[in-house]
Amino acid sequence: MSVAKPQGTMLGHPKGLFLLFTTELWERFSYYAMRAILVLYLVDKVQSDGGHGLGWTQAEALSLYGTFTGLVYLTPLIGGWLADNVLGQRKAIYFGGALMAAGQFLLAAPHSWIPGLETTVFYIGLGTLILGNGLFKPNISTMVGDLYEEGDHRRDGAFTIFYMGINLGAALSGFIVAWAYTSFGHATIVDGHEVFVNNWQAGFFCAGVGMIFSLIIQFLFAQKYLGDIGRVPAAKLEKQKAEEKGEVRKEPLTKVERDRIKVIMIMGLFTIIFWAGFEQAGGLMNLFTNEFTDRMVGSFEVPTTWFQSLNAIFIVLFAPVIASIWIRLGKNEPNSPVKFALGLFLLAIGFIFMIGAVMQMGGDASVKSSMWWLVGAYFFHTMGELCLSPIGLSMVTKLAPLRIASLMMGAWFLFVAAANKIGGVVGSFIGHGGEKEEQLANAMAIFSGIAITAALSGIILYFMADKLVDWMHGAESKHQTEAEVLESEIAVTAEHEAIKR
Repeated sequence: MSVAKPQGTMLGHPKGLFLLFTTELWERFSYYAMRAILVLYLVDKVQSDGGHGLGWTQAEALSLYGTFTGLVYLTPLIGGWLADNVLGQRKAIYFGGALMAAGQFLLAAPHSWIPGLETTVFYIGLGTLILGNGLFKPNISTMVGDLYEEGDHRRDGAFTIFYMGINLGAALSGFIVAWAYTSFGHATIVDGHEVFVNNWQAGFFCAGVGMIFSLIIQFLFAQKYLGDIGRVPAAKLEKQKAEEKGEVRKEPLTKVERDRIKVIMIMGLFTIIFWAGFEQAGGLMNLFTNEFTDRMVGSFEVPTTWFQSLNAIFIVLFAPVIASIWIRLGKNEPNSPVKFALGLFLLAIGFIFMIGAVMQMGGDASVKSSMWWLVGAYFFHTMGELCLSPIGLSMVTKLAPLRIASLMMGAWFLFVAAANKIGGVVGSFIGHGGEKEEQLANAMAIFSGIAITAALSGIILYFMADKLVDWMHGAESKHQTEAEVLESEIAVTAEHEAIKR
């Protein structure tokens, strides 16, 4: 595979890293801005003056949200294959970015321009976003790795920097998109009362502008700072080299390999439970924030989308802390399945906070719950993610036989895709409308069900841990320093975040 010629360094890393950092920052800004307002836009009532929502029920909106986020995980498998075998990563990023920008702008089309076709244009925009996502997301993180020769000690540190770009973009999105949809909204009279109508289209437009920034940065500076990286389909070249050396051969799986694959499959089932609960953040919890939470601080109402930035902020603040805790435990550091179980327990604790929020309301939808319940829930969900997210991809890369590594990675993302769709279906049980008290009762049942399921799953996995470690056959016995643990965990979390959501 061609390697870029050195173009100087910054902070000890190739300047191309900071190009990719900025490109991904704006792409993540674009995606999270759209994600923060998607279900809010779908359930917003259609106003008599051509208001900006589609007026769907909460159940319909959450079901679609689950389908959308599920497809966000599936399409990178196709996009990655196309980049490796046909397009090359650079072209895949250009085509994918252009499609994502087009999708955002289609979502941003004002209803007054397309009377009677709002839903059709919405579906076209969402479909375009999904296709673009598949081409764009799996290739940026791969190009980060290609900046460094095999064995270069700077590689994991590069993902630490890249990871910060991902979360900076995600954190900014909730604040900026809130400014957009509120600043360009307007007041109207409904049933004799003045109502403020949020301009969701302005939020989608803002997300589209972020995607355009990402494309422009990549287009102007890619050749200068990346050279030939990403221009030639990588898998195609590697396959040709292997064939020339006579290294392409089929071998049966050994017992050790079969055992390790069993670990991946079993852990995959538990990852469905975790992400199905965690992804309520952009769906059911987002609606709960909007409908049932007291967001007033004095005379200022905290925008709903600000809470969507909490996860990214907590990750940046606490990722080094969690990595430091593991290493300081020394020989007492838990193994990967136990960390995974801990992630499930922390997810359950987060939903106990949501149960507390509902209980504070006492079944009365006119009483709003404190926003601090939400802050606590997002905090514990993030702690669970930091225990679990670095394990998933890292485990697959350690356990999968090299000759089927891509296949096993694809299988892992199928588990996560299923989790997102299941999460949407679970969230949709809040109901199709009706009385707020009924929706509140349904939300209580959902939060309780997820908490119980996550806790029981954590207990089961905890007692299975020793057997799973035996089946790993020593794959995770390497001792690392604190710095190595931090860089390694942030590296795999960065790759996961680059494709995730």
